[in-house]
Amino acid sequence: MMKVKIDINDKHTEPSITIQTNEWTDELEEIIAIIKGKNRKRLFGIEADQTILIDPNDIDFIYAEKRKVFACMGQRNLEIKMKLYEIENILAPYNFMRFSKSVIGNLNHIARFELSFNGNLCVYFHSGTKEYITRKYVGPIKNRLDMGGQSNDNGSN
Repeated sequence: MMKVKIDINDKHTEPSITIQTNEWTDELEEIIAIIKGKNRKRLFGIEADQTILIDPNDIDFIYAEKRKVFACMGQRNLEIKMKLYEIENILAPYNFMRFSKSVIGNLNHIARFELSFNGNLCVYFHSGTKEYITRKYVGPIKNRLDMGGQSNDNGSN
């Protein structure tokens, strides 16, 4: 379990971060990338011939269909001109995880789950949309949710 200490004091002239650990992990790599802002790429969607800046916090899930990638935001579906794995890397700091081979979902938007007959989980989002998590990805997502959103892995396989 990672401990976090924050010391707010007038004696400090600028922010400083120290990480003490016995080994380098993917989680640390992700933290450093977030701190340095390396993953701060913007996502742009296309809707009715207009290019729209997408806030990751508005996205329920990203899905690939017929060689195109779309962001589902409630009833809106905007095409994104990127590969699914590229978007997955950009959205990892925003609590997105792989749901299936063709879907990346926002864990923060999940309202409830239902187990389907084939072992997959049907996920219902606050917006009313739904998507499926295939069996392969149920375990890692359940672990992340059980840990309150914290993860020891980056969710990629």
